[in-house]
Amino acid sequence: MNDISSTRNFCIIAHIDHGKSTLADRLIEKARLIDARDFKNQILDTMDIERERGITIKSQAVTISWSAADGINYRLNFVDTPGHVDFTYEVSRAISSCEGALLLVDATQGVQAQTLSNMFLALEHNLEIVPVINKIDMNAADIEATKKQIEKDLGLDAKDAILVSARNGTGIDELLDAIIRRIPPPKGDSGAPLKALIFDCHYDSYRGVIVHLRVFDGVIKKGIKIKLMSSGAEYEVESVGLFKITLAESEELCAGGVGYIIAGIKTVRDVRVGDTVTNAHSPCREALAGFREVKPVVFSSIYPVDSNDYEELSESLEKLKLNDASLVYEKDSSAALGFGFRCGFLGLLHLEVVEERLERESGQSIIFTAPSVKYKLKTNNGEEVFIDNPADYPEENKIQSVEEPYIRASIITPLQYVGSIISLCIEKRGVQTNMVYLDEKRVELVYEMPLAEVLFDFYDKLKSISRGYASFDYDITGYKPTEIVKLDIMLNGKPVDALSQLVFKDKAYERARVVCERLRDEIPRHQFKIPVQGAIGSMIIARETINALRKDVLAKCYGGDVTRKRKLLEKQKEGKKRMKMVGDVELPQSAFLAVLKTKDA
Repeated sequence: MNDISSTRNFCIIAHIDHGKSTLADRLIEKARLIDARDFKNQILDTMDIERERGITIKSQAVTISWSAADGINYRLNFVDTPGHVDFTYEVSRAISSCEGALLLVDATQGVQAQTLSNMFLALEHNLEIVPVINKIDMNAADIEATKKQIEKDLGLDAKDAILVSARNGTGIDELLDAIIRRIPPPKGDSGAPLKALIFDCHYDSYRGVIVHLRVFDGVIKKGIKIKLMSSGAEYEVESVGLFKITLAESEELCAGGVGYIIAGIKTVRDVRVGDTVTNAHSPCREALAGFREVKPVVFSSIYPVDSNDYEELSESLEKLKLNDASLVYEKDSSAALGFGFRCGFLGLLHLEVVEERLERESGQSIIFTAPSVKYKLKTNNGEEVFIDNPADYPEENKIQSVEEPYIRASIITPLQYVGSIISLCIEKRGVQTNMVYLDEKRVELVYEMPLAEVLFDFYDKLKSISRGYASFDYDITGYKPTEIVKLDIMLNGKPVDALSQLVFKDKAYERARVVCERLRDEIPRHQFKIPVQGAIGSMIIARETINALRKDVLAKCYGGDVTRKRKLLEKQKEGKKRMKMVGDVELPQSAFLAVLKTKDA
């Protein structure tokens, strides 16, 4: 049985691109957890999409051993967490299974927006925070200025900050000693009834659901019967083990330990992240608090390209939900696309990641509708309703008022980009509420702006304007009155419900024009002329035309009277008119994707 006093549980938190995954690589190397020939950079980023984008999407737990100067062999359980604002829920779950956190700060960029919000998450859980200054080997590193920022912006003692270079391994030994010295061992009683928190899961097609858990009390071992407290389902444990890059089987998991269990769970809906696992024969009295319910902010519908794949898509979403607890979905249907699911996401990057994971991991061919936020409507009879789907939007004469969600956006940027960023925020209907000079090089801009404006291309534009140096973080603040209209897109005079969007009234014409132009370029030509129209109610506000494929009926008329040519053209024109009345316009998948991409809008 592993002694609880020689166990340390901690996570690595930071702003995006401050070196969390590289630091995790060095800790794994120090522990010699993997052969040098099998080692690759960002080894914990197991998904192709993480490697391609250079970001961490999933929190990954690892157990390493470290022999300290006092001669004791310590077991260190740590979690590498994402840094992007869309994956904050992953961070909050990782934090709940730890006693301490390494707060990483980039010596070249200093304290950024996500550094602050992740630190507050750790403080909420009463974690011991160890500040770590990374990238000290870089030419642009300013260690003294970074220490001042840690003291001024974070309120932490910079004298205790550990200086490291995760890239070349400088200071890793000192960091490991500081972890053992400063992060407290976990509390727990191995003799008490079993009480363990599920903080993550993943699905294995051979072994069923693999449950990631932190044991707070008791012992879990092979052969015991466990009970999942929220569903009441009971299973026998087949295997227990630790995360050592691969799954490493062990005899048991004691109080304070972090690891996995396999119990032949094939019914995916029985397992819920945040649930408590206990012994079926001697259960604990009450469940652990779990996690706060996540609130999605971006909504979009997913449909299978082939309607026969609906059941497969349903199973794929169920399995993805296991591994991504922040995904919310319910059944939906569309006249144009058939049966699908209405999904809630934490942001547009989260939406893109879910789309790619469904395509790659489950082999699904899917179509996404344009993203939307949740609007608050007050009808004429005084009823308040929330709507995120344009299909549910009532007629204008039935609406008394509309409110849309607003965010408090915090942007930390180097001084030279302030003017361009202010222009971008004004363009996105932002109102400046504060501007703080953090030091002689950095400014924090605080804006109140509609969430809908941030959805599409705000983050991309911010990064390109600031050359990647500006950081962005936001909180939902509440609802404010707005003027929203339902923009219908019509093909051949028929509205396509899957392309409908709720847009701000003053930007409706611009949005309609862009969508019509994109569809004109994406929809293949048919035998008849197709009008592509943007409409608000019965009023057409934008139009593009896809010309018909024409056969040269005059080819055989190499001479003769002009009336003969006219007669043939009129005959063709009548045929085209009949074809247009009965013809259906085929919408390719690329047309739906083109509507989502609004960078040039």
